Amino acid sequence: MTTSTARTRTGVTPALKPYLRLLTATQFAFNTGFYAVLPYLAAHLGDGLGMAGWLVGLVLGLRTFSQQGLFVVGGALTDRYGPRPVVLTGCVLRIAGFCWLAQAGTTATVIGAVLLIGFAAALFSPAVESETARAAVTYETETGTPRAQVLAVFSAAGQAGAFLGPLLGSLLLLLGGGFRTACLAGAVVFVGVLAGHARLMPRRPRRVPVPGAGVVLPREVFANRPFLVLCLVYSSYLVSYNQLYLALPMEVERATGSQGALGGLFALSSLLVVFAQLPLTRWSARRIAPRAALPAGLVVVAAGFAAVPLAPDGPAGLLPAAVLVVLLTLGQMLLVPAARGLVPDLVDDHRLGLATGALSSVSGAAVLVGSAATGTLLGAPGPVLWAVLAAVPLAGAALALTLSGTGRTPVAGTTVTD
Repeated sequence: MTTSTARTRTGVTPALKPYLRLLTATQFAFNTGFYAVLPYLAAHLGDGLGMAGWLVGLVLGLRTFSQQGLFVVGGALTDRYGPRPVVLTGCVLRIAGFCWLAQAGTTATVIGAVLLIGFAAALFSPAVESETARAAVTYETETGTPRAQVLAVFSAAGQAGAFLGPLLGSLLLLLGGGFRTACLAGAVVFVGVLAGHARLMPRRPRRVPVPGAGVVLPREVFANRPFLVLCLVYSSYLVSYNQLYLALPMEVERATGSQGALGGLFALSSLLVVFAQLPLTRWSARRIAPRAALPAGLVVVAAGFAAVPLAPDGPAGLLPAAVLVVLLTLGQMLLVPAARGLVPDLVDDHRLGLATGALSSVSGAAVLVGSAATGTLLGAPGPVLWAVLAAVPLAGAALALTLSGTGRTPVAGTTVTD
């Protein structure tokens, strides 16, 4: 038994290779800059710029769609050119997008800025995520450590950044800096990310191109039924998760009269992931198959939405919102590492970047429709709104039960260099 395997079985976080450590640190930094801005965007659009609820929902949906919906572009570019140029370009665009958003004062300029911000992530996130999944599979082969546990470390690092980011944004708002200052602070974080990765990220693609790989693209991705089912299941999760930025702020304002408690609730979500992701993933790896973790997580998410109109108002009226955040986060911790870990089993390795991007692109399209629809429901009676939101992950859970088999078609000559 290897040392790393022993560490896994005794519950200690596995010691990651340098490349995995770099990718994990990347996720932390990305989320720190991103979440310094995003939790306060809806309030800025509605209160600061006077946008109607449906327009706020549409703008948030466009932001998610330009990110998740275009992941397939970033994934394909990663497969073709390697992660380094894609990540660096994405960082430059994210800096420009945050600076533009800080100055945007009209609907058109706000939409342009959020589209640029989203497209930046569509470049660098698939590069980082596909490289992490590939490295996690290699690490599993070499040490016996389940890939879901390595991906859980990646998720925990991202949530640590998601914890720090809102606190940074809240601090800037409390100091009177306003939304513009939060945007500029996010841009500064990405300047640091750009500088660090320009120095540390490998300069050449990590893999040897496969001759004629494009010929099998439709079979590998778009006609791959198990993979498409996974995409739809993941879509139901992402539509639900996006309610942290749309329905949750509304609930907090209903309960307290302001959105001042949002930072604390986002911090609660992030702390849960930071401290509970690895223990929960270890427990899940021992007792639940990855395909079973998907419906289990979605049912927990649905329970979070259903609990909002049922939970009695607690101190400061935040108990229903806190219950939602806790259950949605627990569901996320169950299903996200499992979903990400299944992708390498369903597609060929030389299209892992494209498949990683396609997973998020399908989800992004669903969020675009779901956010606009949810925006129109914000004025509906609470039980109606939360029942509709609970139905989305329940439908995803039912679909996840049909996921079985593998969609991989081995391709001779595929080579991965480490």
